[in-house]
Amino acid sequence: MSVSRFWRKIPQRYNLIGTQCTSCGRYFFPPRSLCPDCRRSGKIVDHKFNGEGTVVTYTVIRSASDQFEHTTPYVLAIVELDEGPRLTTQVACLPEEAKIGMRVRSVFRRIAADGESGTIHYGTKFVPTE
Repeated sequence: MSVSRFWRKIPQRYNLIGTQCTSCGRYFFPPRSLCPDCRRSGKIVDHKFNGEGTVVTYTVIRSASDQFEHTTPYVLAIVELDEGPRLTTQVACLPEEAKIGMRVRSVFRRIAADGESGTIHYGTKFVPTE
């Protein structure tokens, strides 16, 4: 992905905006411009996901790069959204609280910062709903 495309696609990551094929009903995140099943006969439209899903699997990161060292340990999970797509994301909870099958919802949180007075990066994380 080019740098300019990366910055253009930030609103989709912040708001969980993907796409849906209106021909077969499949949902995609990240967004796609072509349905792998319907090909050219499929009509792709934008879709805002409801932001709720289920943890399919997870791991606890205890040793991270310098940028994320202050957040360890943290839970990194594959979440299946209610609409079907799966994404890799951080779940903001204690490692001992994480479990497979746990219901989660998306929240907007701080991800990282470029030094003490640098740019602060925000994005989507998930939190338990239970």
